[in-house]
Amino acid sequence: MSEKFITIKEVTLNNNCPECFSKDGLRLTFKQKFLETKFYKSITKEISHSITCETCNTTIYPVRWTDDIERVFEYQKKAFVPKKASTYLKKLSWIVIIFIAIVITATVFTMLYTKL
Repeated sequence: MSEKFITIKEVTLNNNCPECFSKDGLRLTFKQKFLETKFYKSITKEISHSITCETCNTTIYPVRWTDDIERVFEYQKKAFVPKKASTYLKKLSWIVIIFIAIVITATVFTMLYTKL
């Protein structure tokens, strides 16, 4: 099974970085969890977020957020619309489902005809 987070939304922030004090490099990223197996692909409801500074290449953890960053984050969080959770069955799943349905149907018909 393959698990990864895909980027749904990226926002450039105009706040000062708490590490290097640059006003140009902060970037807020929202990601959503994506699962893939042999049988299906699925987008889950699980969301992750991160703030990084591209100037000093630092991840800014919530402990280091200023009040301004916190306010902007809360605003962006409310404005963020994640993708709808969904599951897509792959071809192998459909083949297995059809095979099981055929076996069950054959078994039922066999039982009915042997009783006659």
